Amino acid sequence: MEHVFDITVIGGGPVGMFTAFYAGLRNADVHLIESLPELGGQTGALYPEKEIYDVAGFPHIKGKLLVQQLESQMRAFDPQITLDTAVTNIAQAGDQFKITTSKATYYSKSVIIAIGNGAFAPRKLAFDYDSRLDHHQVDYFVHDLDDYKDLDVAIAGGGDSAVDWALTLNDIAKSVTIIHRRDKFRGLESSVKQLMTSNINVKTPFLLEGLGLDDGKLKIDLKKMKSDDHDALLVDKLLVNYGFTSDSRILRQWAIDLQGTDVLVDNHMQTSRPLIYSVGDSAYYNGKVKLIASGFGEVPTAVNHALETIYPERKQPLHSTSLFN
Repeated sequence: MEHVFDITVIGGGPVGMFTAFYAGLRNADVHLIESLPELGGQTGALYPEKEIYDVAGFPHIKGKLLVQQLESQMRAFDPQITLDTAVTNIAQAGDQFKITTSKATYYSKSVIIAIGNGAFAPRKLAFDYDSRLDHHQVDYFVHDLDDYKDLDVAIAGGGDSAVDWALTLNDIAKSVTIIHRRDKFRGLESSVKQLMTSNINVKTPFLLEGLGLDDGKLKIDLKKMKSDDHDALLVDKLLVNYGFTSDSRILRQWAIDLQGTDVLVDNHMQTSRPLIYSVGDSAYYNGKVKLIASGFGEVPTAVNHALETIYPERKQPLHSTSLFN
């Protein structure tokens, strides 16, 4: 006979990990499925070194440390964790769900979707270059700040993330140059002001047109916008920060009502299919605020309603202290 979980969590980002933890706290049999080969979602893959400011109890915390803390918290209840696995279908099978994935089929009494903005990938440079430069001279993610220590670094982009990385790396790298195709940056005004008063080299309005190696350094060909003028920049590393694309099209195959690309939920965080819920950035309701803090707050509502429905004879705990005692 197939094992049937109480709750299957789809998505292993911060909100998904907290869902698995809280469900374990409620003594549920939990399975977490994540499409990436590691936990952390966008926070772990895209922003491990960035400071997060909207988590209660932490004045600020780096993305990778938040992921580590959440994983430690979650594993205290030993949920089953399946990584590098994409969910392709959720079908009704009597009073349970048959969850088809890229690797195997699983069964669960309820499902909580915590996929954030869906599958994501960084926006790449718009021209062809030697892909062997990736992960060496050209980065799309920052995994470790020490990788940039005492190096000449260029950052391509003009949004919040590019400006934030420029300011962060300015205290670590030998030099930092930020390249943007417009004269005005799209980042937070206070951050842009800090950027413009720093010693960071600002190259605007320039567009990257080519990459190559020159005596061990990365040579960046720059073209001035609305001009035939070109410039060249020699650096050790290029961090491309054009944002990322996300794909939540898989949701359309799960027969749940959507609001645009988000999952429409009620005040129990339940979707149009009973016992399928959505929390975090994948969920939509009137007044929704897409913050990690909001997602954490939605989790107990979804988990408790699922368990009340599955096990109506169980009493609701009042506080976490009563759960442990």
